[in-house]
Amino acid sequence: MRFSVFLFLLILLSGHSNISLAQNDQPFIQINILDKRTGEGINNVNLSIKSENDATILKTSHGKGRVDVFLEENKSYELSFSHPLYNSLNAIRKIGFIEYNDDTLRWTFEMVPLSSRTLNEVVVRPPGVPDTVFQSEEISVADFEILPNGKMVLLTYPKQLKKGSDLKLYDGQQILSSFTIPDVAEEMVRDFRGNAHVICKENVFCVSLVKDTLQLATLPRDYFFNYVAPIVDTSTTKLFFSNFNELYPAFDYFAFDQLDSVYKRIAEIEDELMMELYRSEYKWVDVRTKLWAKYKELETGIDAEVWVGANYFTQSLYYKELYAPMFGKNDTFYVFDYYKDRLLSFDRNGEPLDSVSIYHHYNPKYTGWAKQLLQDRQTGMIYALYEKDGFTYLGLMDLKTGEVSEKVKLAFKYVDKVLVYNNSVYYIYRPFESAQKKFLYKERLPYQFEKAKIPQGKEILMETGK
Repeated sequence: MRFSVFLFLLILLSGHSNISLAQNDQPFIQINILDKRTGEGINNVNLSIKSENDATILKTSHGKGRVDVFLEENKSYELSFSHPLYNSLNAIRKIGFIEYNDDTLRWTFEMVPLSSRTLNEVVVRPPGVPDTVFQSEEISVADFEILPNGKMVLLTYPKQLKKGSDLKLYDGQQILSSFTIPDVAEEMVRDFRGNAHVICKENVFCVSLVKDTLQLATLPRDYFFNYVAPIVDTSTTKLFFSNFNELYPAFDYFAFDQLDSVYKRIAEIEDELMMELYRSEYKWVDVRTKLWAKYKELETGIDAEVWVGANYFTQSLYYKELYAPMFGKNDTFYVFDYYKDRLLSFDRNGEPLDSVSIYHHYNPKYTGWAKQLLQDRQTGMIYALYEKDGFTYLGLMDLKTGEVSEKVKLAFKYVDKVLVYNNSVYYIYRPFESAQKKFLYKERLPYQFEKAKIPQGKEILMETGK
């Protein structure tokens, strides 16, 4: 067990060592590139810096539109900015002896969005007709999962979820089985094999089905989150997993060959600005905390800056967990790297196939981007979730171009637990300021996509004993 934890920590930190700026006698220039309309930083802007002697430096903005570079004094530089969603920008800046009088020289540039490519191409489809899937005057639905046989497992409660909850097997017409959860339930999730789990305060329960009777198998929370949750998907002989840790602003995706027990890194995800802030927290803590962190570094081999960042910076308002999900469809795996604006695709062996630009996550205050992608578990189609003015929109994702071409607006405001299954969207809803219990609803999407092969391991949620 100790070896497994140590190996996990080594994988977590591999490839993400701190890269500090080297000492340099040249002026340090911090270039900030902002959206002129919103004032927000623009990531992944291509910047070309040409000096008087025609030497050219190529940079890409990261960390909220920031570029760091060392340049020579008393020289002029021609800067060219380009981005697919913004008008190109050219500027000339000169660094003089009088102008450079601090450790850092800051330049700010504003780029104008290409309005014709932001929202005009997005078509909003009308909503479907909401259909009530489950309703009750005694219990509310807190969460739900759809089984491979089409039946549903409902997580229900009479008054408050923390006061007691039940699992119910529902076939769309009647309750077939019910099971009282012996713990404080929080939510339901699926693992890489498609198995439903109930996450509770003390334990994790794996849901199984014998004929029409629900059964629960207990798993320790630590075991589930350390050894089951990191696995993303599987192909015939490959296992795809990540070393994601909610307390660290970087992680990797790996492909593990189950035949020869060899794994390789296929994608590296990192929020560079968040990493810089995360590690710099070490500079501001007191001496006692620094000594504690150094002792932990000697004990585990993990940098003292990481120990301070994980225990202090993650508790601040500035820390945000990374979101870069992986999905599988028809033996192709897709990684949405929102920190490099790229949609990466891989084959079943983890070999790269393609990389396209994605921008549907830009200007979230304006578009309502909810930082969540949903996959239809039957058709394999992927939808981007948006929330604006209380309404929820599903944006259909084109996996070849990385664009959201149209959105579907759901009928009700403030829906919860959205799930897409077989060209329909399911969600939990209760009218605002109503005494009604939380019902489960369904809306038919305006699509007729065929079923696709969704790579995953063997299902154990099946009816047996027949």
